[in-house]
Amino acid sequence: MSNESKQEYLAAIIGRYHRAGRKYKKSILDEFCSICGYHRKHAIRLLRRVKARGRRRCGAERQYGPEVIAVLKEIWLVSDRLCSKLLKAALPVWLPFYRQTHELPKELCDQLFRISPATMDRLLKPVRKQYGSRGRCGTRPGTLLKHLIPIKTDQTDVNKPGFLEADTVAHCGNSLAGNFVWSLTMTDIFSGWTENRAVWNKGYTGVKQAVADIETGLPFKLLGFQTDNGGEFLNYHLVQYFAERELPVAFTRGRPYHKNDTAHVEQKNWTSVRLLLGYHRFENENIIPLINELYRLWAWYHNFYCPSLKLMSKSKVGSRYIKKYAVPQTPYHRLMESTEVDEVMKTHLTELYCNLNPFSLKKQIDYKQRLILNQLR
Repeated sequence: MSNESKQEYLAAIIGRYHRAGRKYKKSILDEFCSICGYHRKHAIRLLRRVKARGRRRCGAERQYGPEVIAVLKEIWLVSDRLCSKLLKAALPVWLPFYRQTHELPKELCDQLFRISPATMDRLLKPVRKQYGSRGRCGTRPGTLLKHLIPIKTDQTDVNKPGFLEADTVAHCGNSLAGNFVWSLTMTDIFSGWTENRAVWNKGYTGVKQAVADIETGLPFKLLGFQTDNGGEFLNYHLVQYFAERELPVAFTRGRPYHKNDTAHVEQKNWTSVRLLLGYHRFENENIIPLINELYRLWAWYHNFYCPSLKLMSKSKVGSRYIKKYAVPQTPYHRLMESTEVDEVMKTHLTELYCNLNPFSLKKQIDYKQRLILNQLR
């Protein structure tokens, strides 16, 4: 019996098989195995795999239709692929801006607010992308001033904004030789507020100017500065910059080869730098102003509209670590709840928040990215 004949015979009996009771299904199955020569288990799989026309699908009815998935997918992509827990916290922030350009019925909004993070993962599974490998590390140990800059390994005592961690990322492509652009990233431990600046060759003077530029734009006073052991940070320029002021800044460093000592900024290397600029080599110094324009747009986008998780406690029970996180919030909302930020700055941040639009910012960021990539051609 040819395969075509077997398929025709299967199509002829499938409806009768699904409508029959248990007793008659056995007879149909025996006949199917005898005629086609199939093993009994294989025949059962064939009859179950091909559903009878008009038969109801097994399992619970789907709660979320394609309209919900379409909205969820668009916000997930525009928000730079947030994880499901952060996306759940971001929906109340993003939906009002999304509804300015899209008509959404109330029932659809209620479904979006009701959806759980686990269900988001299942619905978004077909559109998730895999990212590339990590880039090269450009950190070189600084041998100067280590006896003057104390080591700090624990940040759990930070309960107010102003204590920042800093790190640099190399835009060197496949080689660290020659001159190229570096990115300086500074992250506030308490709120997660993050700022980036592009510098040329991470020289002492350039890094100091970038740190000063970031400090002037912070919505809080700089109280502490934690870095790794790179030579771009352990130098007299930064020591004098932080010491020679009315309120000195606590300048500390992590242990060599212990990235967890500056974990808050290390985790930003992907979301704050590589996601924007990739692993290309930038060896044109004239592109730095354009990159800094991109970073300023991204800072508004990230700090005002992208929630982040914050670890509240970590304990070891037996061989397992139990971690507890606070409710995901944006850095802006954490600062608004802090009593250490004055009311004048809170008013300024609220006005800025109300005048910005995350979808518009995302379009401007994409445009700046295209301009930067065009410079490489």
